[in-house]
Amino acid sequence: MTPAHPAREPQSGPNTISVIAHRGASEDAPEHTLAAYRKAIEDGADALECDVRLTADGHLVCVHDWRVNRVSNGKGAVSALELSDLAALDFGSWKDTRGAKGSGESPEWDPGERALLGDRTAPLEDRTSVLTLERLLELVADAGRRVELAIETKHPTRWAGQVEERLLELLHRFGLATPPRGESSAVRVMSFSARSLHRVNFGAPDIPTVYLMQFLSPRYRDGRLPTGTWIAGPSIRILRNHPEYVARAQRAGHQVHVWTVDSATDVELCERLGVDAVITNRPRQVLSQLGRNV
Repeated sequence: MTPAHPAREPQSGPNTISVIAHRGASEDAPEHTLAAYRKAIEDGADALECDVRLTADGHLVCVHDWRVNRVSNGKGAVSALELSDLAALDFGSWKDTRGAKGSGESPEWDPGERALLGDRTAPLEDRTSVLTLERLLELVADAGRRVELAIETKHPTRWAGQVEERLLELLHRFGLATPPRGESSAVRVMSFSARSLHRVNFGAPDIPTVYLMQFLSPRYRDGRLPTGTWIAGPSIRILRNHPEYVARAQRAGHQVHVWTVDSATDVELCERLGVDAVITNRPRQVLSQLGRNV
């Protein structure tokens, strides 16, 4: 089955896997902080991955969990807090002791497990302030080179379709909703929610959509994806258990973007299977392993 809107042609060759920084260079700096994304750009990441949630007053912020408990010194649901409430919190002085290995797409962890972050090289505000998607888009616009964005919408949420509505407004404002003629899109939207991706595809059909999968359901084992979805986004666990899935998805016309790929063994697996992109907390190390020293 060929997608209605084919994604960019799959990459080929030994070192052409796109390396996407998961919540920034989140092994080295607090996830979703400006410092983490600056580090990822400096490390040479091809793209930046972020999660977005809508605040009570309508701002998209880069926070993974539905509550702020794990990643800040505050408590409460992101959707129930205003941006000014989040701006008063510290999102970076403390970093989870589980580090990158604990920062996958699984449920939240014990907020009591913390350790002081050792790296104090970045400005304090960059390491501790809540990051809005608007500010991240500004950072990418000023990067001095092409840096792509992989934006994940988090669901379920009380705001439902308002998340996608606000997201598309921002992408239109930054000129990212429609790529220039002859160029591939510099942004893609990801989600575990097929309904979210359908909203994005309806509102901005030129933006590639990635269907994230934690487990491989029988419905999609042959490589098919939900209607309006361009790219397969399997977990690394799926590839370990079903390595044949990559070829099936690519035969169906889809790229394969895998999360979260941190260990050398998993990088080797993805390279051997010919995936198109890996999402990692360790962009510098993965780039080095792929022979792309920066």
